[in-house]
Amino acid sequence: MKMSKYLPYIILGAVLFYGFKSDTARDQFQKMKTLTQIIRLVSENYVEDVDMNEILEGAIIGMLDKLDPHSSYISSEQFELINEQFDGEFEGIGIEFNILEGYITVISPIPGTPSDRAGLQTGDKIVRINNESAYKITQKDVLQKLKGPKGTSVNVTISRPGMDEDFEVMLIRDKIPIVSVLAAFMLDEKTGYIKVNKFSKNTTNEINESLSKLENQGMQQLLLDLRNNGGGMMDQAINIVDMFVSSRDTILFTKGKILGSNEVYRAHKNNMDKDYPIVVLINRGSASASEIVSGAFQDLDRGLVVGETSFGKGLVQRQYPLRDGSAARITIARYYTPSGRLIQRPYEDIGDYYADLVKDNREASNSTLSKKP
Repeated sequence: MKMSKYLPYIILGAVLFYGFKSDTARDQFQKMKTLTQIIRLVSENYVEDVDMNEILEGAIIGMLDKLDPHSSYISSEQFELINEQFDGEFEGIGIEFNILEGYITVISPIPGTPSDRAGLQTGDKIVRINNESAYKITQKDVLQKLKGPKGTSVNVTISRPGMDEDFEVMLIRDKIPIVSVLAAFMLDEKTGYIKVNKFSKNTTNEINESLSKLENQGMQQLLLDLRNNGGGMMDQAINIVDMFVSSRDTILFTKGKILGSNEVYRAHKNNMDKDYPIVVLINRGSASASEIVSGAFQDLDRGLVVGETSFGKGLVQRQYPLRDGSAARITIARYYTPSGRLIQRPYEDIGDYYADLVKDNREASNSTLSKKP
């Protein structure tokens, strides 16, 4: 056989040898040797031709799935599609999702989108798309099958925790809002209302503009709606809390093991800080950055939090770009509210992780009862 056929294995073997030659990493080195052997065996002996790139991506995804529900791999194709959602208009069904146990799992339906109007809920699993199995679907295929021009339809079969039978839903694709603030208006002469859909790079500016508009209309108290807000950028959540806290109090702190992962984020005194009352609405679809905001207001006695027990995501991911255009999101720290509460729920069993969201009495396991670090 040609030497070129074995060149990838020779290179991989050399990298593994020099990358894992220390005694402390001996077990890892042996496992990597086993993985290299399996790759060669599949490539040379499997009964059918296989796409080795797809096989290896599956191995990467499986490795990150073993860590926690929020560490993930983003292929180069998926990375481009994700970026498209923030460059102009995006059309689809409107869900925040993750692939867990092989199925598309709804983190939260985006308010005002087809998924929201159809009644999809946090924890729902999409098991079929247009009557084709969606088991072990790739992230790339999810976006390709669920995205589409406004007005076109897609049929999805939903498995909902707590229900014995699956059911079908027809979704009519629509434009998905890219803005963070979906609504800002006066409920009465004194009360302003702002609905925040997600925390993206412009969220702070959007909320600032909405607050100014409502203040000019006489707002003296605010209702901030974070229901079904799946989160986003941590710095934006910190900025928003800082608008309402006129002190040097802690907003959030993180604990990790690498340089830069142990941080304390404090508020800053500012003459522009808001001093009027605030009430935050949350539900079990409110996650991550939404929990940073609501947890800080609650712990600092700056506002009231009303609704359901939130999602429970207290892990911080850092996105690492990879050389082939793909990326890996790796959990590097846990975050804690000002009083030291870890928002993150246990995730030893991924199935239970999302099934827990449909329990009627989730409020019985309140994070205020958790141990402090």
